[in-house]
This record gives sequence, C-alpha cells and structure tokens, in this order.
Amino acid sequence: MGNRRGPAVYTIPPIRAFADALVAGILAQFGADRMVLARGMILVPNNRAGQAIRDAFVRQAENGLLLPRLVALGDSELDENTGAALDILDAEPLPPAVEPLLRQLILARLIQRDDNVDAAEAMRLAADLGRTLDQMIVEEVAPARLRDVDLSGELSSHWNVSLERLSAILEDWPEELKRIGRIDLSDRRNRQLDRVSQRWRGVSPEGYVVAAGISTGAPAVARLLETIAHMPRGQVVLDGLDLDISDDEWNTVGGSAAASAIETHPQFHLHQLLARMKVARHDVGRWRWSGDIESTSRRARAISHAFAPAEATRAWVDLGKAERDLAGVTALELADPAEEAQAIALAIRHMIEAPGLTVALMTPDRDLAKRVSSHLERWGIKADDSAGQALSATPNGTLFLALVTAAVEQFAPSALLTLLKHPLVRSGEMRRDWLDGARMLDLVLRGPRPPSGIGGITTFLQGGDLRTRPLRQAVQSWWTGAASLLEPLESLSSQSLASIIATLREVATALAGDTLWSGQAGKALSTLITELEKGAGQGPQSISLPSLPQMLRQLMDGIAVRPGYGGHPRVFIWGLLEAKLQSADFMILGGLNEGVWPQLPAPDPWLAPRIRRELKLPSLERRIGLSAHDLASALGAPNVLLTRANRDARSPTIASRFWLRLETMTGGIDQPVLRYDLLARQIDASSERPKRVSRPAPCPPTADRPRDISVTDVDRLSADPFAFYAKTMLGLKPLDAVDADPGPAWRGSLIHGVLEDWANKDHYAPDRLVARLDAALSDGTIHPLTRALWLPRLREAAAWVEAEVAQNMALGRKPIVAEESGSTEFAGIKLRGRADRIDRLVDGGLGIVDYKTGEGPKPKQVAAGFAMQLGLIGLIAEQGGFDGVSGKAMAFEYWSLARDPSSRTFGKISSPTTGKKSVAEPEVFVARIADQFAKAAAKWLTGSDPFTAKLSPDYAWSDYDHLMRLEEWQGRDG
Repeated sequence: MGNRRGPAVYTIPPIRAFADALVAGILAQFGADRMVLARGMILVPNNRAGQAIRDAFVRQAENGLLLPRLVALGDSELDENTGAALDILDAEPLPPAVEPLLRQLILARLIQRDDNVDAAEAMRLAADLGRTLDQMIVEEVAPARLRDVDLSGELSSHWNVSLERLSAILEDWPEELKRIGRIDLSDRRNRQLDRVSQRWRGVSPEGYVVAAGISTGAPAVARLLETIAHMPRGQVVLDGLDLDISDDEWNTVGGSAAASAIETHPQFHLHQLLARMKVARHDVGRWRWSGDIESTSRRARAISHAFAPAEATRAWVDLGKAERDLAGVTALELADPAEEAQAIALAIRHMIEAPGLTVALMTPDRDLAKRVSSHLERWGIKADDSAGQALSATPNGTLFLALVTAAVEQFAPSALLTLLKHPLVRSGEMRRDWLDGARMLDLVLRGPRPPSGIGGITTFLQGGDLRTRPLRQAVQSWWTGAASLLEPLESLSSQSLASIIATLREVATALAGDTLWSGQAGKALSTLITELEKGAGQGPQSISLPSLPQMLRQLMDGIAVRPGYGGHPRVFIWGLLEAKLQSADFMILGGLNEGVWPQLPAPDPWLAPRIRRELKLPSLERRIGLSAHDLASALGAPNVLLTRANRDARSPTIASRFWLRLETMTGGIDQPVLRYDLLARQIDASSERPKRVSRPAPCPPTADRPRDISVTDVDRLSADPFAFYAKTMLGLKPLDAVDADPGPAWRGSLIHGVLEDWANKDHYAPDRLVARLDAALSDGTIHPLTRALWLPRLREAAAWVEAEVAQNMALGRKPIVAEESGSTEFAGIKLRGRADRIDRLVDGGLGIVDYKTGEGPKPKQVAAGFAMQLGLIGLIAEQGGFDGVSGKAMAFEYWSLARDPSSRTFGKISSPTTGKKSVAEPEVFVARIADQFAKAAAKWLTGSDPFTAKLSPDYAWSDYDHLMRLEEWQGRDG
C-alpha cells in the first residue's frame, strides 16, 4: 500500500465484509499480473476462514484466475495441522503430531495410574488436561514452572492435590511422546512457525505474503506476523481492530501494573497480539478497499462505544445521537425458543425475496439453528447448519450408542427394542421382515422386565400363560436369529477395551452392514472406532462396562458432522467459528441470552484461576471477549436483527450482557418494521374459532351390539359405556408399557395361576401354596429385582390364604370350584364369568369368593351398581352355569391380598352383605345385582341407548380417555 514506513499492519473494520474487502485489496495490488497473483501466499487462521476467502475470490473473479496459496496456520482446538506449504523442505523433518484421540487415551492411562477413577471419568479429565497442556504449549509455559508455583494462601487442599497430580503427569508426558515418536500438535505448530519466521527474516519469499484475519496472540504466531509485517512484500491484515477507541480505554483493556487486563473485552486479544508483535496501535493503518457489503462509519463508532470498558461507560450519558446511532440494527424479544425460531425463519423467508440479498443466522445455540432450519423447509428452503451436529446425534452415532447401551443394560427391553428398531438396522430389502419380528417382540416384552441377558429373554419366550403363550411362541424363531447376532456382546465384561471396541464394531456391522459406515457421519464414526481400537492398548487399563456408553458419547459429542454443499445459495446458518471472516447483507444474531451468547466458561479441573494467573495463561473468561468480538464484527452488517427468548425449556432467561449493553447505550433498540414476532404467533393459528366438542356417544344399531358379556365388563358398561364400546365392539386393548412396574394385572395373573394349581393339583394342601408361589416367581421368566420386591409380600399373603382356607375347612366350609369358567342366559344376554372360588357352606349354601390383589370394592360402589362381579358370579352359580354346582349363593366375600392398614398385615376379608354398610341381605343380594344388570343390558345391549363416555366418572377408570378426547369436553355441559 504505497511507500509505507514501519510495519505493514492494517485492519478491516467490522462495517466491511472482511473476506470481500481483503480480496478487493489483493486484486488491486497484485491482480494486474495473474502470475504475480498466483505466486502469492495468504495465511489464514484455519481452513474455514480459507474457504471464506476462496469464495470471495470466486465472487470477484471476472474471467477466472489462478488463486494464491491459501495456507491455514492450524488450530489445536479444531485439531487442525498447519498447512504443509509452511514446511521448510531443506530442514530436518519435524516429528509427526500425536493424534488427538491417542493423546487423550495415553493421558487417561496416566490419570488412572495416579488416581483410581473409571475409564470414562479418566477420558473426560484427559480431554480437559489436553486443553490445559495445549494452552501451556501455545503460551510457551514450561511444565517445570508448575513446581515453582506458590501454593500458600487461599488455595484449598483440592487444588494442591490437583497441581501435584498435573505436575507428575506432565513430567512423564515427554517420555510417552518419545516412546511413540510423536510430539504435540501445538508444539509442532510452534516449531514450524518459528522455522518459517527465521527463514523469512533472512530470505523473504519470492511472492507477496498476506496474513489475513489471524487474531490469536500466541507468541509463535506473533513472531511470525511480526516478521511478515516487516517483509518488503508482507502485509498483516487484522479483523476489527478498533482504531477509534481512546488511548486511555486501549491501555485499560491491556492492563497495567496497577490494574489487571480486561480479557472479556472484544479488543483484548488484538491488544495482546500487537504487543507481542511490538507494533503500536497508531502504527496500524486502515485497509482502504471494501467489498459490496458495507455499513456506515457511524455504526462503527456506536459499536466501539457499546463495548467500552466498564469505567468508560459513564461517558454514554454525554454521547450525541450520532455517536450512539445503531440505525439498521433491530431487536426482538420472543416468548420462548420455539417462537424465536419461527420468527427468525420468517425473517429469512422475507429477506430472500429481494433479488441477490444474502441472509445469515449466526448463533452459538445449535438447538435454535436446528429449529430454524426445520421451519425453513416448509417453504422449500434448505439452509444447512454449517456448524453441523454432533456425531452422537446422527443416525450412525445413535445406532452405535444404542448397541453399547443394550449390551451394558444386559438387553433390558427398552434398550433392546431401541436397538432392534433403529432405522439403520437391516435397512433395505430385509427391513420389513425384520421390523415385523421386532414389533412382535415389542408386544411380548411389554409389562414387567424379564430376566437379564439374551438367555433370560429366550427363557421368558418359552413360558407364559394361555393368553401370552401364543404370541411368545410366534416370535421365538425370529428371536433366535436376532439373538445369534447379539450373542458376542454377552462376553464384553471380560474383554479389554480394544477387544470390546472390536466386538462392538463386528456386531454393529452385522446388524446394519455397510450403511453404518457410509456418508459423512459413517466416515466420522469409522475413523473414531478405528483410532479407538488402534490406540485402546495405550489407553485406560481398567474399564467398568457400565461407563462405556458415557465414554463413547463424550467422544462422539466432540466430533462435528457437517453437511455437504447444496443448500440455498443465499441463506446461511453459522456457528461462531463458522462465521469468522464471513458476512451477509442481513445478519440475524440469535440466542442472545446469558449462558448462550456468551457461553459461560467451563471450569478447569486442573488449574485454579490463581495458578493460571501466576503462569500467565489465558483466563477462563477470555472466551467471553472472543464472543464479544464475534458479535461486534457481525453488528457491522448493513442490516442486523438481534433476537432472544424470554425463557428456555426450563426457566426464565437472562438477557446477554451484550444485549444489555446495546440497549443501555442506545436507549433502546428499535423493533423491525415488519413484526416477525407477531407473525410467528399467527402463522399456525386458525382463523376459525375452536369448535365446541361434545361428549362422544356412538350409537350402533341394536342388531350389531354384543349379545354376550363377561362379568368383568359389566361394571365398565354401566360406568363408562364408551370404554365398553371401544374394548368390546372396536376390539381396542391397551398395551402395557415396556419395563413397566409390576401392576395389578401382572400380580392378578400370577396369583390366580398359583391359586388354581394349588386348588386343582394340591387340593388345598397346607404349605403347598407358598411353595408354588416361590416356584412361580423363580422359574427364570421373572426379573430377579421384581422377584426380590414382590416375593416377601406375596408369600405373606399366600400364607394368610392357606390359614384361612384351612380354618374354613376345619369348620365344615369346603371349596368346590376354583378358577372355573361358567355362563348362563339372562335378560336376553349370555353372561360369562370365571369364578375364583366357590365354597360349599356348612348349611349347604354357596360362598362366592373373589381374590383381589388390591383393595376390594367399597359398599357404596356396589350399591351404585358399579361392582357387580361378585353378585353375577352368584347368579351364574344359582342357575347351574358351573359344572357340578347347585344351590343358593349365601356368602359373598372379597379376599384382599394387600396389606391391611388397620392390622399392618397382609390379607383381609370384606363383604358387601355384612357389617354396618352392607348393601343388602345375603338372600336378596343376587336378585338386586341381577336387576341392576338387566337394566344395563336393556339400555346398551338389547336396547338402543348411545354408548356415552364417562356416565359415572367417579367409577370409570378408563384406558380410552385419549380416544374419547376427554380433555376437550370434560367439564362442559352436554
């Protein structure tokens, strides 16, 4: 840029698009001769920034051109190496960098050696240790300095222990690197940059060199930039250095002997870089070229004021209107993240109607980015989130994690079914047959958990009662094939980490084939598993299998899978890293809440803040300053929309400190002319008023109504006719939940089966009921935990039944029927029922017994006609509906096996025909219940009354509330 004296250092203000302005200047200086242009070199911070500058060249190339070399300095946080173009060919080759995963594995082993922690925790600590180690290398802080740190004062013993452990590990780390012939990635970059810097001090490159957008203040980087700035054809172009800030504010940002530096300020990293380059701020010039996207200098001054140090903000009250003018910047506060995403999508949809206008959403909130991308699809706009998604969230990653989880949980139903029904398992032609089997297994496994392991499920499928056995038998052949694929996972607990990963890889491939390893996510997963399997031998030596899913998820969370090209050419979604050196005509800055933008710094488990200060390492808050710089750069776009949600999924939110600064400095940011928030609330709202929903009351023809009914359905018919209609006429039956707690149905089925065998096979022999109960709960088809919880209480209840029956028999009352089905014709209906037990009383009458695993019905319920089962069984018995049974029913008893609150023991007998609250005398009880049934049958079975929902809500326990849309009409008249 002319005959400039001193270092060639320039800055492009945030009101200009950095990449376009940079390229415009390079073309103006070196573009006249295409070969001169091509022989140049542009150093960029990372590969993403290089792509932004490459795209800018493409936009500004008129007839095509040969691009200069774009060389990334690399970024240890992104696991990027320095570009090969910076290797000095005639120098001794540098050792290769250790792979990030291998380094984490070795560090985890060293951590385990000094501290007995699980492998997953060791890997997490190793990741944090790796970041701390990188910071020390980048800042050129020798590990030996840790021994010189003064541990006296306010440091707790925890930090002392942590520092001792860290020192010991870092002393051994060089030997580990020497053993494998590697060096740290950050160390290799430092050496490489120093070699280049020394070479260029002696012999400048033939072509020009431009360092563009590099802002890290790392000493090695600063030395290289210093060299470039003093080369005859070298230039350093910074991004967003504030040349308008006063010297006092500038000095305050950098700190002094009396005051600490302000690392949260957006200019701090640039201050540090210039200081290490030995360049004064007033020696930095303004880059005089610009691209097509540019805002006003008034905006630049307002941005500078907004991010002033705290002490300087008192000057805001004296600022003129022009100095605080953020014209072109608008803001919206939305109710919640869903509304925020909808409003942003509407803004993007509106803006791209203008020809050629580019729109970008910039946000660190990945959930917000996903929501916006999904909303845009309603208009056919594909806007890929360039930050990508974690490998753990992709189908490939979720399948591998589901496989690990199923193995660790010993094939518990929920984990097993998640794996078997995963969309990548048996994809293609085999998918349909596979899903048929998986869905049958789903039906079989509903209810309490079966025994653990593949063998436990196999045994479970071989058991069952008359109701469940047919479906279990039907799925056995399919399960045999599926189990053979999963069997290698049974031995994971006895294997090393390398063998575990190998076994998981083989089983995953058997389940999903090559589909699991295809596509970008598949390749990322393949690379992770290959490196993990290869380096596992040098990693943690002891691993607890239950921690394996957590460890793999942590590793996958750190791997981003980015979409390929092919989205809308004028719509972009960027994370903060992806937005570096990028620009758009309309920028939407979303998620401006504290904890999101800026994100709260994660604690360092290895170094206390005071130790970091003594070592002159970056504070944990420095990222806040970098986030502030990202925001300040984005505010320079011609049009900007800021958004935040007043609450997240859990609680109210706090506005970002940056948002509050902008609002305070400007006196309030304007809202956009087109209120996207109001549109977001209305876009899916119906113009019609909600229709009043009436209580459902289907009324099928009388001829189509059932003419037979089970006694267990009569109560449902009277209390909730709609539920009877849904169960009996529509044939809908509720499914138990997977891994459900043992409920009344399970307990009832179990206890009735045991009582039946005790009666019919043991003939009520003493002590046999408890023995049979023990055997039923120990047959291998019931999960041990379920057995441990229920066996003691059911055993006590069974002992009570034995004692009561023995006492009755001693007094002359003898059981004559147990668990027998019978039927009779009554009121034009075939009435069916299963008697739990019928006794012959001493006077020759019949005693009807109904076993209950819970409390028996209250007399009030029986009197109201909503507990007819006991009386209807008596009716069937009196009319000869049970083989070999005759006589008049004179006793009606509920034998409850639940704990009696009054006696605190298991077992209680109650009767609706005895006591102060008796419903009727025993002689007329059957007649009363029969009359109640006849009236109900005349209404809904032989009559034409509609099956109205919830006629008696107090006695209606329905599994069909969702079907009757209960919430839409409950509480309304009619």
